[in-house]
Amino acid sequence: MDKQSKIYIAGHRGLAGSAIVRELHSQGYTNLVTRSHAELELEDAAATRQFFEQERPEIVFLAAAKVGGIHANNTYPVDFLMSNLLIETNICRAAYETNVTRLIFLGSSCIYPRDCPQPIKEEYLLTGPLEATNRPYALAKIAGIEMCWSYNRQYGTKWLAAMPTNLYGPGDNYDLNNSHVLPALIRKMHEAKKASAKEVVLWGSGTPKREFLYVDDLANALVFLATLDAQHYEELVEPSRCPLINVGSGEDLTIRELAETIAEVVGYQGRFVQDTSKPDDTMRKIMDVSKIRSLGWQATTPLSEGVQLAYSDFVTRCS
Repeated sequence: MDKQSKIYIAGHRGLAGSAIVRELHSQGYTNLVTRSHAELELEDAAATRQFFEQERPEIVFLAAAKVGGIHANNTYPVDFLMSNLLIETNICRAAYETNVTRLIFLGSSCIYPRDCPQPIKEEYLLTGPLEATNRPYALAKIAGIEMCWSYNRQYGTKWLAAMPTNLYGPGDNYDLNNSHVLPALIRKMHEAKKASAKEVVLWGSGTPKREFLYVDDLANALVFLATLDAQHYEELVEPSRCPLINVGSGEDLTIRELAETIAEVVGYQGRFVQDTSKPDDTMRKIMDVSKIRSLGWQATTPLSEGVQLAYSDFVTRCS
């Protein structure tokens, strides 16, 4: 992979995909190929194949996906299952048929069992029941991992599946009804500050611990993996083993500590009230990132700095 390699970023307008584009540009890669949803329907096998035959990318970052919060996942399970299966199937088949050199498939930490040991190691995949609220989406992502492994075993491809922890940053979704906890808290704190509210209600006890990764750190990790030397990359995609690698910060904090960090960045000075009638969900969820750290990569953006960057993005786009 050199600076002139043709690189296709599927899903370049999403949270992760847009960060991958920023990272590639910052490292001097100039031959980037992108298509919006309106320009290319990745659920259409014929259209996807035609695009690959015309463009012939050498490297593919598969960040395209149908994503949503708990409400959307519960309301439209067929959509989340089928859309993601079709996107993965069509891109992997077209990539194989056009001799793509390396493909990085982007998954999600929800692939792991709901109650697996902490920190979560790659080998915990398929060792227990999934979280019920997003099981169709998680199963589609697990199928994507299996697809990468199957192509590697049967056809000698070099597909790698990277599983990030909870992401946040520029381009995030701040809809209170359909966003994840960190962007939702940014919006909550911002609106409470504007309204001079004396208190903000937090769900549950505030004691569950979560891990967060600034999305530009994820993008840096994915480009790092895509540009590994042949020996180390070959070891990750060796056909006898699942080509799976976790990407995270390796650090976690309680939801209460997260809220306090966000309040400090936003400038909200009211108090927090814990609504303990609401469930806490899983008490801890953190990725084991020893594999990617052993290769020489680790996250560099402190949470407070990342939240400040995310809040600036929110103010620019949403307030």
